[in-house]
Amino acid sequence: MKNNKIVIYIGLVTIGLLLGWLLFSGSSNEQTGHNHDELAETNQMWTCSMHPQIMQPEPGDCPICGMDLIPAESGSDGLLADQFKLTENAMALANIQTTVVGKGNVDGNTLKLSGKIAENEEANAVQVSYFSGRIERLNVSFTGEEVRKGQLLATIYSPELYAAQQELITASSLKESQPELYKAVRNKLKLWKLSVSQINQIEETQKVKENFPVYATVSGTVTEKLVEQGDYIKQGQPLLKIANLNTVWANFDVYENQIDLFKKGQEVLVTTNAYANKEFKGKVDFIEPILNTKTRTVTLRVVLNNKNDVFKPGMFVTANIERVSSSNDAVLTIPASAVLWTGKRSVVYLKTNPDQTIFEMREVVLGNQIGNEYEVLEGLFIGNEIVTNGTFTVDAAAQLQGKKSMMNKNGGKVMTGHEGHLGMDNKALKEENDHTNMNERLEVSEKFQEQLKVVYNDYINLKDALVNEDSKTVMTISNSLLDNISKVYMKLLKDEAHTHWVSLEKEVKIAATSISKTSDIKEQRVHFKDLSSQLINAVQLFGINEKVYVKFCPMAENNNGAYWLSKEEKVINPYFGSTMLTCGEVKQVIE
Repeated sequence: MKNNKIVIYIGLVTIGLLLGWLLFSGSSNEQTGHNHDELAETNQMWTCSMHPQIMQPEPGDCPICGMDLIPAESGSDGLLADQFKLTENAMALANIQTTVVGKGNVDGNTLKLSGKIAENEEANAVQVSYFSGRIERLNVSFTGEEVRKGQLLATIYSPELYAAQQELITASSLKESQPELYKAVRNKLKLWKLSVSQINQIEETQKVKENFPVYATVSGTVTEKLVEQGDYIKQGQPLLKIANLNTVWANFDVYENQIDLFKKGQEVLVTTNAYANKEFKGKVDFIEPILNTKTRTVTLRVVLNNKNDVFKPGMFVTANIERVSSSNDAVLTIPASAVLWTGKRSVVYLKTNPDQTIFEMREVVLGNQIGNEYEVLEGLFIGNEIVTNGTFTVDAAAQLQGKKSMMNKNGGKVMTGHEGHLGMDNKALKEENDHTNMNERLEVSEKFQEQLKVVYNDYINLKDALVNEDSKTVMTISNSLLDNISKVYMKLLKDEAHTHWVSLEKEVKIAATSISKTSDIKEQRVHFKDLSSQLINAVQLFGINEKVYVKFCPMAENNNGAYWLSKEEKVINPYFGSTMLTCGEVKQVIE
């Protein structure tokens, strides 16, 4: 009995301990979970999908655009120092697209060159005087006048020629007795380009002519008058320069790393702004054998038929030339839209994981531009996935998250908008200045910056017209912008600066042309977004000696967001006009 009671007591104690453990363990776990939930709620931050720099401890509206705040991601565990992550929602809103890099023949395989029309030197002539004297009459009135072979150009009084005629009259009476003297006098007149009939007329009439005519030896256009009526001239002195413009030269600059891509006889398609919808065929006629050490280029020459007087010397032209096949036809290429430039650096954004939207900046070394693609010499490998659309937006996200970016190669927090200018203490101001100093810029001449500034001022006027919803003025100003960008003298740029400007100029012209051809204000604003992106890059790269504000509106372009440039810090939105005039913020200040 006693043993049975002990067993019963032990059993009861065991059951009690078991029940206690179940009850208190569950309560403890519940309490712990409750505490974790409270902690999570306490630490939860809220942000805006379009303005990730906004961080608030509780839900509400974005103070910039008014959109509902969303829960911010709790962390970025597993990311390297230079990597950053974008949400799928942000990817979709910004229309960010990626492409896998691969080797293969380039679509189109076409190289584009910029050049200028020049006179065909082989068809040029200099009209000279074959005897000295005074110009009694000049029959050419102005430069640009057309002349025909055999046309009377001038009448000249020559004392030497007067004396030589008298010698001929005297020698003609002695030709029987002194035939050698007679022959020598006639030859002397022939050397002065008098015709046999003129010499015979003098001999037959026995009369001396006071004034002698000068006839055109070629047909063409007078490109320069070198004398005026009444001038005294010497034997052999040039009177006029005459160019035959039935054929002209198109001279293009080719960089030394492109020389092996061209050969004599290649077919060329030439276009010009004067005839935007026409292409003119020609062939490579000459490749200069001597490199210009200042520009590091050689001249490639194309001869063009100009019987219809289409091309004018001095006109800017563009050439599309099929690339010469080489032993290494398969090249690693990327779309031009993937590349951002700053200073001497070319950067792309690499998607580091095919299954996650994680990115990092990658510096690359580029080769030739082939069509709308660039050869990649260093920095990428086959199979890498890079951003090819929305690159500028991804770069902005990198800057906001303090990662390495186009304008901030060392990473760190970048101050923008009001954060960078309002309420800054001395330390914050120093940090901002340090970041500003890291912004690399290409060295270009002040003259080029002045020409770029003219284009920029047209852009500002166009932006203001969009704010006022004046589509007709927008069309007019876009034509002015096209005219002024064509006047930018590209030979002021060297090496990389020249290459970058050629690409940017082309995209600016495409956007401005599209704006000029439509009176639909909505369509104009779509093209204005593209124009703004290219000019932002241009101003960042080259500078215009003026403070410029880069602004961004997340609601533009159907909530895809769009940038624009402005002279003032105050936000006046060109994408909506009066309906949302103040939507947007300053993203960057270009000093």
